[in-house]
Amino acid sequence: QSQFVESGGDLVPPGESLGLTCVASSGTLRDYQVAWFRQAPGKERDGVACISHSGVLRIYADSVKDRFAISRDNAKNTVYLQMNSLKPEDTGVYYCVIAVCAGRPGAWVPLGSWGQGTQVTVSL
Repeated sequence: QSQFVESGGDLVPPGESLGLTCVASSGTLRDYQVAWFRQAPGKERDGVACISHSGVLRIYADSVKDRFAISRDNAKNTVYLQMNSLKPEDTGVYYCVIAVCAGRPGAWVPLGSWGQGTQVTVSL
């Protein structure tokens, strides 16, 4: 089962952009949907974006649609999340995980283990 290492988080002011990277340190991602989740302080972990195994289908939470873009490179066992026009409410720890993404983000089912995540803080 794949283990993930997330990176790219930082402290940025509102309106800026960040790119997150998720690398599978073991196993292969090519046959699986992969999702980014985030956990804001004191809140549940919520789905943000999900990509199909081929990369053709992409689903986003309403709160990030048109601002975030998920992509993948199966040859590199890597999934990316480009985040633009960041807002303070985007603050949280971001995780990637193999998931079953059926329906809205609240119904996504993460599979396997969570990595350490990467901290994104959007603040002046």
